[in-house]
Amino acid sequence: MSEEQKRLLESKLWGIANILRGKISADDYRDYILGFIFYKYLSERQYLYANNLLETESVKDYLKLNDPELLEAIKEESLQALGYFLKPEELFASITAKGNASTETDSNYILEDLKAVLNHIEQSTMGTDSEEDFNDLFSDIDLSSNKIGRTVKARNEVVVQILNHLDSIDFRLEDIESDVLGDAYEFLIGKFAAGAGKTAGEFYTPQQVSKILAKVVTTGKDKLKSVYDPTCGSGSLLLRVAKEAEVTEYFGQEMTRTTYNLARMNMILHGIHYRRFNIAQEDTLMHPQHLDYKFEAVVANPPFSAHWKGDEHSLFHADERFSQYGRLAPKTKADFAFMQHMLYQLADNGIMASVFPHGVLFRGAAEGQIRQYMIKEMNVLDAVIGLPANIFFGTSIPTCIVVLKKCREQDDNVVFIDASGSDHFIKVGNQNELRDSDVELIVQTYRERKTIDKYSYVASLAEIAENDYNLNIPRYVDTFEEEEPVDLDATAAAIQQLDAALKSNDAVLKAFCEELGIKAPF
Repeated sequence: MSEEQKRLLESKLWGIANILRGKISADDYRDYILGFIFYKYLSERQYLYANNLLETESVKDYLKLNDPELLEAIKEESLQALGYFLKPEELFASITAKGNASTETDSNYILEDLKAVLNHIEQSTMGTDSEEDFNDLFSDIDLSSNKIGRTVKARNEVVVQILNHLDSIDFRLEDIESDVLGDAYEFLIGKFAAGAGKTAGEFYTPQQVSKILAKVVTTGKDKLKSVYDPTCGSGSLLLRVAKEAEVTEYFGQEMTRTTYNLARMNMILHGIHYRRFNIAQEDTLMHPQHLDYKFEAVVANPPFSAHWKGDEHSLFHADERFSQYGRLAPKTKADFAFMQHMLYQLADNGIMASVFPHGVLFRGAAEGQIRQYMIKEMNVLDAVIGLPANIFFGTSIPTCIVVLKKCREQDDNVVFIDASGSDHFIKVGNQNELRDSDVELIVQTYRERKTIDKYSYVASLAEIAENDYNLNIPRYVDTFEEEEPVDLDATAAAIQQLDAALKSNDAVLKAFCEELGIKAPF
């Protein structure tokens, strides 16, 4: 598929939003649109897979199949290969056709049928390996909600409109790479994030930031056994890593139910088999779901300075993730708690790269003690990368990327990069945005561990100790620009010329005032 066809697909999918825009909030219609796109995707995969199984049968079109034995055989095969099963009458095409039925002869009411279909997709997986991946997957699509229409008839009309619009879009699953539709889905998630304000950070990391994190954690590798994101949102960071290296397994945890559903849909839409991802829903700090694993790559964009229980939860003092540091992160700033958690889950041969607010670099008290322990005792800090302000949706604060490694090749220094300067990003609308060239410079500088004037500095551990383990980037990267020297003689001469000109103007004005018989204003 060409770039032009890809953009056309994205444009058509985003066009669905026009049906609901103005009727309900963006957060709400996001769930309906992304959910229905996912339903169409599952239907088309089922249809293509079933037709492939029917190649040697007399009935070769799954939509026309009514043989109970063949249907049962296809169900068993589908649950193994796809992780779910849809009957012919449950396919997207069948439901859409009913929605377009002539109201004079047949009912076009589809809400109950559609609700039953979405429930059946989840129920078809019960007792199978994919049950957890499909459980409550469509729970955010409330077809009885007044948000999409005040009456049953109005709600039915809106849903039929959406399905018809989707039906006109050919996903072409049989002849395109799975990532094309997946990337279009990511495009939609990004579009929704742009309009979601503060809530956008809950489910989306800007693509250019994702790209930096993915390239950093895949440094020196083209294959990864596993990648983990403890605050995975829509799963975009996990999927971005797969563009830089071949990933065997994906692991993530997400607290918000709606976003957890979005992450699972995103995985499946990108062609990730249900056996290759493990996304859990829970509070990562309170109830971590993957503590028995160590991961080769860890990426994250945790909520900035979130509140957590900290000292109020007595078990945290004995928790292996936090106990060795002697202090817990403050209750009002969980940044270091997330960092400690990620470091605990990191494999010895792995790299962790995560976004944090700048405060983690210099705040004192408990955070200062934890930071010093990580550098002095554990020697796991590999790099600090300063990002421009206002590149994240919903916040304008400056942020940084902290890179940790348990087994560092260059274990006597730390790379500091200041990519926050105005020549290292562009302004797009209300946001600042990194260009591809900005991303490449950051990644190249990290990998080559170079000192570049006014951009990066490779600091020794001794220098960091001299700074009392304060990692504030300006302490290491000097971006000060000297002002051009002022020629005082020339400036004085210019002032004298201006003074003479002013006196001349005053004399002219005074003469005009005398002619008019009015008092001069000076």
